Amino acid sequence: MVGDGKGVKAIYEALSQRDVQNAADEFRPLYDRTDGADGYVSLEVNPHLAHDTRGTMEEARRLWAALNRPNVLIKVPGTAEGLPVIQQLISEGINVNVTLLFGIPRYRQVVEAYLAGVEARAVQAKPVTTVASVASFFVSRIDALVDPLLEERIAQGGGEADVAKQVHGQVAIASAKVAYYQVYKPMFYSERFRKLADKGARTQRLLWASTGTKNPEYSDIKYIESLIGPDTVNTVPVETLNAYRDHGEPNARLEQEVAKAHWVLDRLPELGISIDKVTQQLEDEGVEKFNKPFDKLMEILAERSSRHLTRVEP
Repeated sequence: MVGDGKGVKAIYEALSQRDVQNAADEFRPLYDRTDGADGYVSLEVNPHLAHDTRGTMEEARRLWAALNRPNVLIKVPGTAEGLPVIQQLISEGINVNVTLLFGIPRYRQVVEAYLAGVEARAVQAKPVTTVASVASFFVSRIDALVDPLLEERIAQGGGEADVAKQVHGQVAIASAKVAYYQVYKPMFYSERFRKLADKGARTQRLLWASTGTKNPEYSDIKYIESLIGPDTVNTVPVETLNAYRDHGEPNARLEQEVAKAHWVLDRLPELGISIDKVTQQLEDEGVEKFNKPFDKLMEILAERSSRHLTRVEP
């Protein structure tokens, strides 16, 4: 491609799109066998567009057309600027993986955008049976940020220390359980969605992301076992999957101890911790964490392209 005069961006897109197309083709039998329930592969829009509604919309449409596979999902960040993109893409029949979700209020907005998109499609008498979407809720990063704050409270001693000890390491799982029980179930078991389901619409499944355990003191399958439940997906790092194969105990636990999950989140304000501020910080940092590896990849492509040009010049 360098020899043909292709630039770095064109090379990146050619390679990434080919990889996703090949993976989608590999999973196509699963997609067909499950009537479109499973077998999807995702490709993200340029992460630098996370706060650019128009730019994200245009790139998502372009990638969807270029991939030309029914079992792909276009990754759209769940930022405030991404919400109208999600609704519009769904209304156009473009599958969406909503990424970088941390907070329950934002997740509710994402579900609303999905439902509005499906409703708009139904009003236009367009098929809703083939539209697929997942909402990717990043889990372990919540504990990674909140735990040090709780450890400060524990170190200070006093009555708050006892509460902080009980909450320590529990916030991420609590957030996920409350998101499922307080948002997913009410919205997708509602009369509003039943009307769409009668037309063949699918739920927007919750996808648990960032499920590798970052704290070595915790179970290496902590963010798998606690989150097993209906209509969910868990994207698992290989080492975590191997650990689960070795000593995991399958059981639907997502709807267990929901009252405890609420109790954990209710204690945070008492400890001077705002979960809304925490999740907004994680969203902001998450955008940057997507940008850095993307930029690094482009730098490597640029360097290797330059090296190749040097080799082929007479």
